[in-house]
Amino acid sequence: MNDSKFEPRIELAPEALEAMGPPIALFKLFARNVPMAEAMTGWGRFMLSKQLSVPMRIREIVIDRVTALCGAEYEWGVHVAYYGERVGLTHDQLRSLVSGTPEDPCWAPDERAVLQVVDQLHATSDVDDEAWTLLRTYFTDIQALDLLLLAGWYHAISFVARAARVPYEADAARFVAYAGVQQ
Repeated sequence: MNDSKFEPRIELAPEALEAMGPPIALFKLFARNVPMAEAMTGWGRFMLSKQLSVPMRIREIVIDRVTALCGAEYEWGVHVAYYGERVGLTHDQLRSLVSGTPEDPCWAPDERAVLQVVDQLHATSDVDDEAWTLLRTYFTDIQALDLLLLAGWYHAISFVARAARVPYEADAARFVAYAGVQQ
């Protein structure tokens, strides 16, 4: 997104709701609508908790791919800055999440299967039988359900962050750092 056209559309609350987590700009935006923010808090915590049935690395691959596909640089950058190194995402993998494909050689087979599902969901709101069968090679029914809802949740978060023009966090990653060819 062109920074010169990037003006926040909704004024942020002075503080985020403590229950939501750190006082980042997105949580300050949500704090403008307290009932909505309170309703979202439990679901958001579940999605980022150990209760989610998929490993943290798979979760972050889903989140980072969804937000990249949606052009939600704010949310992508926050997740990459906070979780990218923790889950071992390499420069090539981050580049692939922004502008590559599931077939890029940097992905393990289970990660490739997840990325194929995410890409299909984004493009068609569905998953074909081939991609579903491949996903089920690596993940249980419960994990598949968590993956589908995780992708949908971050699609919604991407819509809000992008359309409301949430201002970037100073320490967040930016797409431009991961554009271009593999290193």
